[in-house]
Amino acid sequence: MLDDRLKLFAMTNLMFEEDIKGIERQFDCNLRLKSRIDTEKDNIYYPQFDEDVRIEAASMARHYEVFYCLEKTIREFIRDRLYDAKGGAWWEECVPPEVQQSVEKNITKEMDAAVTLRSKENIDYTTFGQLSDIIIFNWTIFGDTFNSKKGLQKVFANLNVLRGPIAHCSPLQEREVLRLRLTIEDWFTLME
Repeated sequence: MLDDRLKLFAMTNLMFEEDIKGIERQFDCNLRLKSRIDTEKDNIYYPQFDEDVRIEAASMARHYEVFYCLEKTIREFIRDRLYDAKGGAWWEECVPPEVQQSVEKNITKEMDAAVTLRSKENIDYTTFGQLSDIIIFNWTIFGDTFNSKKGLQKVFANLNVLRGPIAHCSPLQEREVLRLRLTIEDWFTLME
């Protein structure tokens, strides 16, 4: 339970930081120190892109950051909970066979492309939707954490739809920004 509270604290801080960024954009001010990397990025790469695209990218970056943190946190939560329940064989014992096969294909695809593998952890090769499948498949292990299986499936379905524009470089409409925020709140409400 302490780990869950720490993760909730971290996500709350991330959302707070996103609120600060929104205030900075709204009032065209800087409330935080900019990193040297941001300055280098602006001077080296960005001048070649249209200003409208750069502004849109900066606006979408905050949603990507939130979703990145959420997805990484969910993966870690699943891995830790299943490891605690089943030990080192958790992947073989707790992950649906079709998910395992999909992961094997994804790993092979990266190896065949001669790129650096993204991770040594199999769970990092799952899709976002497959994370929900793993939790549902192991409901006896996760049921004490979430107050509703159907609620969990609904939240994952909503997040998966909202993930599309974020992952595929399309702007989120203002209603969808609100929907993203509410759905992330729903995720944490499921754990109360």
